[in-house]
Amino acid sequence: MPAIGGQGLVVAALLCAMVSMAAAWSGSNLAASYHLYSPDHNGWDLNSVNAYCAPWDANKPLWWRKQYGWVALCEQWGSSNYCGKCIKVTNSETGAWIVARIVDKCSDGGLKLDYDDVFKKIDTDGHGYKNSYLTVDYKIVAC
Repeated sequence: MPAIGGQGLVVAALLCAMVSMAAAWSGSNLAASYHLYSPDHNGWDLNSVNAYCAPWDANKPLWWRKQYGWVALCEQWGSSNYCGKCIKVTNSETGAWIVARIVDKCSDGGLKLDYDDVFKKIDTDGHGYKNSYLTVDYKIVAC
């Protein structure tokens, strides 16, 4: 087996990083519970709901904060790089989907979807509310 030179190691490291980054940009068959961010009742203020992304996104214009429902990403969180990104969340059972904005993180796997602005909109058959979670697929998408 030939030895890998310095350039080969760099290329191999970059390929590994790209593969792991690509995996972090999507997920399937995850549990998505709901969370009561209630941004409309909190003035769309990320600080008032103690969102992890508040230091980076709380001073964004109001139209930007109101543009999409709010989501916490609990899966493969690496840094604040996910803050403000948009995520397409699809109900695996019904195919209903919505684009939301990542404003928070959590550590229990899956996603936490704002109840009114995200969860209810893709829980088209009511099974999610009944079970307290939806099974979803997600993908980071352009806003």
